[in-house]
Amino acid sequence: MTAVEAYELTTQGGSTDFARLIRACESFGPYCLIDGLAVNCYVEPVYTLDADLVVIAAKLPDLTAHLEAQSFKTEIHPHSVNAVAPGSDLRIQFTTDERYQPFPARSVVVSVLGIPVRVACREDVTQGKRWAYGDRHRRLSKRKKDELDLIRLAESYPELKTMYPSELREQLERG
Repeated sequence: MTAVEAYELTTQGGSTDFARLIRACESFGPYCLIDGLAVNCYVEPVYTLDADLVVIAAKLPDLTAHLEAQSFKTEIHPHSVNAVAPGSDLRIQFTTDERYQPFPARSVVVSVLGIPVRVACREDVTQGKRWAYGDRHRRLSKRKKDELDLIRLAESYPELKTMYPSELREQLERG
């Protein structure tokens, strides 16, 4: 069984919905994948049901309307717009955090679930993880996942450690 087949099976159509999502993003201008699925593009992947993206803010309302016309259900939250296709376990989240707006301009094309996708560059993925890790309003379990993603990135790309907070750099040095 291929990774795409496994993802399709476990998400109940998630890879198909992901392909539909990426086609939609491509048609509405600059975008890129961020967060856990983006981390998986740079290091040994771990399983996730989430697809987190950033799109140019001015295009998000049009993209959301387009997804709704394709039967995706959307919800607006304080820092994101979330979408899900009927019957799918793929959880889509578009960040509305302005700090991410420069990321699409520095993104790279990577194969994700068998399709070419714009993915935030390594440094931007790391920066996003740093912001999430440092957000004391996030649940501890989410911050620990962000910490693990940062550790995984540092193990493969030691030069990224210079971007890390001192307590995490010290933890990595102790091994």
